[in-house]
Amino acid sequence: MTRNHYYLSIADLAHARGADPRFAFDGAGPNDFAAALQQALRDDGLYQRWRVAQPDPDAVDMALAATDPEAQVDAKVVDLHTEVDLVTSLPMSVVRHRLYLLIGAAWQLRDLRAA
Repeated sequence: MTRNHYYLSIADLAHARGADPRFAFDGAGPNDFAAALQQALRDDGLYQRWRVAQPDPDAVDMALAATDPEAQVDAKVVDLHTEVDLVTSLPMSVVRHRLYLLIGAAWQLRDLRAA
C-alpha cells in the first residue's frame, strides 16, 4: 500500500472542535491532538461511534471505516499555529472525515507527498 505524508496546519488548536461534542477533540495541546488523531486513524472506534449515531447506520459508506494500524501523527506549535505531520496509507477521504469529526474545518492541508 502506498503511504502518504500529509502536512496540516491548525490556526487555533485551543478552539478547534468538531461540530458534535460526542466526537470532538477535547484535549489541551498538540500532543493530545496528535494522540487523538493517531488513535482515530489506527482503529475504527471513532468511526463506529459516529456510524451508530447516524439515522441509518447501515447506509453509511463502509469505506470510511478503513484504518491504518501504522499511522503516525506528530504535532507541534510553530509561530502561533499547530503543524501536524501525518504518515498513513489511508486515503484523504478517510483522513478528512476523522479530522472533521475531531476538529471540524479548523485545519488546512499544506502539502501531500509520498512517504
